[in-house]
Amino acid sequence: MPAILNYLIHLLLAALLLAVFFKAYTWMTPYDEVKLIRAGNQAAALSLGGALIGFSITIGSALMHTLDYQQFLAWAFGAMVIQGLAYAITTRVLNMSKDQIEANNTAFGGLLSAISISIGVINGACIS
Repeated sequence: MPAILNYLIHLLLAALLLAVFFKAYTWMTPYDEVKLIRAGNQAAALSLGGALIGFSITIGSALMHTLDYQQFLAWAFGAMVIQGLAYAITTRVLNMSKDQIEANNTAFGGLLSAISISIGVINGACIS
């Protein structure tokens, strides 16, 4: 297969997975991130941005360390599950994320972002 075609397939799959993660993550949260972000809520933007970055780190690692599309998709799906579980556990432990994000507590949004990115880094490293 030509290198450019291989590149385009990987790029398309990664973008598709990121879109699926975005949809799943925004469905899972108890608030409407897009609506909050459109209203200028920085905490929601930080939290969602961190989740997307954390998942992207894992996707990048999966792209670098898998041999074929099936392995890539399997690792990426696993990463999506781990990121979702990390969010669920974090918000259950912190117990007030909905109120804090809706109140635009940027410190709290930054904390959720940092946790998501940290999980993504660890998750990505485990793939290698």
